[in-house]
Amino acid sequence: MLDRLTAPSFKEIDNVAIIKTEKRVLKNNIPVFVLNAGQQELVRIEFIFKNVDWDINNPLLASAANALLNDGTASLTGAQIAEAIDFYGAFFQTEYGYDHSVVTLYTLNKYVANTLPIVKDVLCNSVFPAKEVATFINNNKQKLKVSLEKNDFVARQQLNNALFGDNLYGYKTQETDFDKLKTENLQAYFKKAYHPQNCTIFLSGKVDEQLFNTIESLFGNWYSNATFTSNKPIFNPNTQKQHTIKKTNALQSAIRLGLPSINRNHPDFAAMQVLNTVFGGYFGSRLMTNIREDKGYTYGISSGNATMEQAGYFVIAAEVGVDVCQATLHEIELEMNRLKTDLIPNDELTLVKNYLMGSLLGSLENAFSHADKFKNIYFYGLDYTYFDNYIHTIKTINAQDLIKLANKYWDWDNFYKVIVG
Repeated sequence: MLDRLTAPSFKEIDNVAIIKTEKRVLKNNIPVFVLNAGQQELVRIEFIFKNVDWDINNPLLASAANALLNDGTASLTGAQIAEAIDFYGAFFQTEYGYDHSVVTLYTLNKYVANTLPIVKDVLCNSVFPAKEVATFINNNKQKLKVSLEKNDFVARQQLNNALFGDNLYGYKTQETDFDKLKTENLQAYFKKAYHPQNCTIFLSGKVDEQLFNTIESLFGNWYSNATFTSNKPIFNPNTQKQHTIKKTNALQSAIRLGLPSINRNHPDFAAMQVLNTVFGGYFGSRLMTNIREDKGYTYGISSGNATMEQAGYFVIAAEVGVDVCQATLHEIELEMNRLKTDLIPNDELTLVKNYLMGSLLGSLENAFSHADKFKNIYFYGLDYTYFDNYIHTIKTINAQDLIKLANKYWDWDNFYKVIVG
């Protein structure tokens, strides 16, 4: 008989095996990182480009160009592109981030020769039709109007601006910014950003030599004389720490607390991940236990170490009833100060360590996720020793180390405090 009163035994995770990529180079010097794993005849082909030439006078160029890439080329309309990709059961998407823009194709191996030329056409010949640009502007203006009615969106936007100022990390999008988008400007940005000198390719899934040869034949002869300036944001943080935006008749307040911190390439980052997990980084964290479970002030509260290539920050986020907003702030400060003075009990720290090791292991479910792990370090100039150090830190860090970290990085008076509601 199964004894349901006794919890099942568990084993600590000793190590996590990460499948490593192989670097290859096309004849035009585009680096290609290959991760060959999995049994399914499926591949993911990613083209990653640095965002360049950010300009406050036209701040949405990079994100708009990425979103509009597959809306038409010199030979295909956006509808034709979508229909051709769908015909082969493939999936084609674009994705914009602070530092990079990504073009991704998921396809069965047997249809690579049918789908990849469409991607090549998009990357070389996108034209940004005026009709599609107008539709994009109208739709996104409406989305922005809706978002600006949401307290959490406004709070997040205000915090980023307070932390970094008016640059690519902190700029607060205005409705009028969309009106600055013109076909000719998008085409000019496209030529500056989407070219072989600014491209890195990642192949993951069941990658064989035939696939690489197809990549070589299509993209190895891709040349351009384009020049660009890598984004180097100048940070201009707000001198004011407290930001309150009142919303009439609001029942809830969005809280965003943050301060500049370290990013992934700092030697303390792994240790800060452990400290953050104890504080507010998972469902059993101290913030959740206190403010959700004990006080009932919120459905959820969390904290995290946000990392970009040229900056990092620590953030605490929650939405609470207007009447308990100040009480919530008091409890957050209380929990933070406890971590600066009181040793974390061994059973709590052991639970967090096991959680972090399990999360790392659970995040490596397929070839694509193994490739994602490499991307997370490659663009920071790191190598696979990062994960060895990360695992070593989780296993060896102690409560005294975490007290020192909390005192080193967390000062309540230095936090930017944004309340919207």
